Order: sequence, then structure tokens, then C-alpha cells
Amino acid sequence: MKKNFMESFLGKIEKVGNKLPNPTTLFALFAVGVIILSWVVSQFDFSVILPGSNKEIRPVSLLSIEGLHRIITNLITNFTSFAPLGTVLVSLLGIAVAEHSGLIGTALRLIVIKAPKKLLTFVVVFAGILSNTASEIGYVLLVPLSAMIFLAVGRHPIAGLAAAFAGVSGGYSANLLLGTIDPLLAGLTQEAAHIIDRSYEVNAAANYYFLFVSTFFISTVGTWITEKIVIPRLGEYKGSVKAEEIKPLTKDEKKGLVYSSVAVLLFVIVILLGIVPENGFLRDPQTGSILKSPFLSGIVAFIFLGGLVAGLAYGIGAKTIKSDNDVIKGMSKSMETLGSYIVLVFFAAQFVAFFNWTNLGQIVAVEGALALKASGLGHIPLLILFVIITSVLNLFIGSASAKWAIMAPIFVPMFMLLGYSPELVQAAYRVGDSVTNIIAPMMSYFALIIAFINKYDEKAGIGTLIATMLPYTFSFFIVWTLLFIVWFVLGLPLGPGAELFIQ
Repeated sequence: MKKNFMESFLGKIEKVGNKLPNPTTLFALFAVGVIILSWVVSQFDFSVILPGSNKEIRPVSLLSIEGLHRIITNLITNFTSFAPLGTVLVSLLGIAVAEHSGLIGTALRLIVIKAPKKLLTFVVVFAGILSNTASEIGYVLLVPLSAMIFLAVGRHPIAGLAAAFAGVSGGYSANLLLGTIDPLLAGLTQEAAHIIDRSYEVNAAANYYFLFVSTFFISTVGTWITEKIVIPRLGEYKGSVKAEEIKPLTKDEKKGLVYSSVAVLLFVIVILLGIVPENGFLRDPQTGSILKSPFLSGIVAFIFLGGLVAGLAYGIGAKTIKSDNDVIKGMSKSMETLGSYIVLVFFAAQFVAFFNWTNLGQIVAVEGALALKASGLGHIPLLILFVIITSVLNLFIGSASAKWAIMAPIFVPMFMLLGYSPELVQAAYRVGDSVTNIIAPMMSYFALIIAFINKYDEKAGIGTLIATMLPYTFSFFIVWTLLFIVWFVLGLPLGPGAELFIQ
């Protein structure tokens, strides 16, 4: 049977993507490549003038005795001082307690079970977006649960699966809460911004306002696509799988939710007491400002404490945490899953450090900024082009952090030299990184979603999943990019202290 254009195109993408090395190997190769490239470029009489300072920047070769000494003596500190490492480890420890205790799983189940039938699709997409706070819980729990719920109410199960997957993966960056991805990307953005300005700080809530509002737009669009395109296309379900009973919450689970709600309320009250009064203990002690306050600077600590407090309270009420051993077990389990991430960070940290030492980042930024300025493209076409570039790269490199670790040292300084803030570039990246997740075979949970689909359709494969999810991708791209552009035109801050432009 002759393949249609879409199947052939997706087949080529999968084939090319499968040939790419592991992201960790990529960073190791990039680090070696930077060393060699620094020597090659240094052989030429080449320099650039840093705009605004008249400072001459020349390439520095690391393929020398001095370069070798610098690499050897800084190998450990490159790794331990890499900004994203500590922020991810600390924030995940708290969220791990909430996940291990069962709080996040129970809360998602309650949201979906209690949703009115008319709002079921919206609630599924919305819950999918919220699940991103706790990493993979949306993929492994909400996606299959949504398929079961749709089947139980007489709708096509794959439609429920698609709606949940669209929220979990297509709306990956949107959320009402800060999750582990926020400090991770902010850390990488800050490292990249230091190529131009060593004092520049990017806090974890840098895109919070924009992503908070995005949650409702993505939920609404995801609902419309499910109801108007996906469900009519799938038609009536005629498979052999019978509807399963969705068990209501147990008495202990309900008690756990009550305990958790009270604990979170008290936690929020303490935070409000610290930031609302003019002399609040979480404000900047010198200026009384919130923007430069310990609260925003230490937002990772509050993510950790919030997850810990909520998880502990739920575990005590639901009797899923009976001793300190259960808490430690939950934290330890989350650290086990980060083994490959820590290995990746080691090589990513070396690559970023080498890139900075050689001055190649500043040179590329200056030359790239001059080229973009000479292109005559305005603000909006430039930002849209960057979103498109990110969306395409996402088809080949699924990891949001790995991809940003490669792109940030190039694009953040480049746009900074044009006057754009690092927070604005990061926001544009997060839009592009999210919308193609659901059609990217390289996305780590893609195979798992196909396995879930196979339960209801044995003949379904990559083509089935991508054909189902493509309408979401196109719609999310259009609506989210338009929202981003409107936000930009209105000049709204992206988050606390995160403006659109820099001096």
C-alpha cells in the first residue's frame, strides 16, 4: 500500500531522529567540538566589538596548555555550580513527597471524577496541564485514566486519551503553579544571559503571568479540537474493551485531602503575611520590594516546602505515610529517576562553561544580532521565527532542558544584544517547545502513549497517534503564538520583575 505524504514525512522524521545520539553523548561531542572550534577560530585575526561597551572580543583557544589546565581544574566546579542542577534537585524533593504519598494522583482523580459531563473534556485537558507540576504523573496516570472515563460515559476512549495527552504534553509549559521545569529553564537562561551580563538574574517565576493565562487558552482550544474534530473523526467506539468502574475516593483519601487542604491554606497564609504587609518578613529588608525579595529569589525553596507540607499532611490523613522512612523513600525514589539527568547535566555544564571561556558565545551573539538587524525583520516576525525554529527542533530533540541548554547560549545573548530580555526569549522558547511535543516520536513518553492506544485499537501505530494529535499541534501553535504576540504588543510583564526589553 502506497504511503501518503504525511506518513512518508513522519517516517523520515522518525528515521532521522532515531539516528541522533543520546542527548548526553551530544553534549559530550559539543564540548569537544567547542575546544577544537576555539582553536580553529583563534588562528584567524578575528574580533567583534561588543555593542554598548566598545570592548573588543577575540576568540580564546582551549586547545593549549593554559586551556588544558583550565579544563582540568574547573571540571568539578563547572558541574557543581551549574545553576539548573541544584534548583531541580531541591524542588523535586518536595514534589516527590506529594507524589509518593498519593496526593497528586488522588487530586487528579477527584478533578476528573467530579467534573460535570458537559465540562468533562475541558476538565481533562485542564487537569493534564496542571499535572505538569509533578513531572510524569500526567503521562502515567491521567492519560490512561481519561480514556477509561470517556469509555465509562459512552464516549470514544481514544478521544479522552487524546484530550489528556494534549493537556499534559501539548500544554507542557502552561500551568497555574510553578513546577520543576520552571527553575530548570530559568537556570539555563541565566547562565546564557551571563555571556553578556554577569550580574543578570532570572528567577523561576520569570514567565509565570504569561503561562498562567496560557493555561485557560490552551484548555479551551484543546476542548474545542476534541469536541469538533477528534470525536467526530473517531466516531462510535466499536472495540472489545469494556468500560471499567472508576472507583470513588476512599474515606482515607478524602481525609488526606482535607488534611492537605488545611496545611496548604496555612502555608499560603504564612507566605501572604510575609509579602503583603509593607514590612513583611519575606520582602527585601533594604527596600521593602517584592521583586528583589527573598521570596522570589528563593522561590525554589517554597516549591520544595509546599510539596513537602502538602504531601506530609495528605500522607498522615490518608495513612500512606506512617513514618519518616516513607518520606525518605519518596524522596529517594525521585532521586533515582534523576540518574540520567545528572549525567546529562555534567556534560551540559562542561559545554556551557567551555562555550563561555572561548568567547564564542559573545562572538556568535554579536554577529547573529547584526545579521538579524540587517535582515530588516521587525520584532514580531523575529519572535515568530524563533518559535517556529524551536517547534521544528523539538521534533528531533525531545528533552526541553537538553534542547534549551543547546539553544540558550546562542539565542539569549543574540536577542539581548537586540534589546530583548532573556525572559522574553525563554517564553517564546516555551511556546515552541510545547506545541510539537504531541507529534514528536522522540518525546520520551511517545511510545507509552501508543501502548495506551493499542489497548483500544490493536492496529494503531505512530501514524494513528500523530494523525489524532496534529489538529491540536496546529491549533495550539496558532493560538499560543497569537497570545504571545498580543502580550508583547501590549507590553505586559511576563512574570514578577520580568519585562520584555533590557537596556
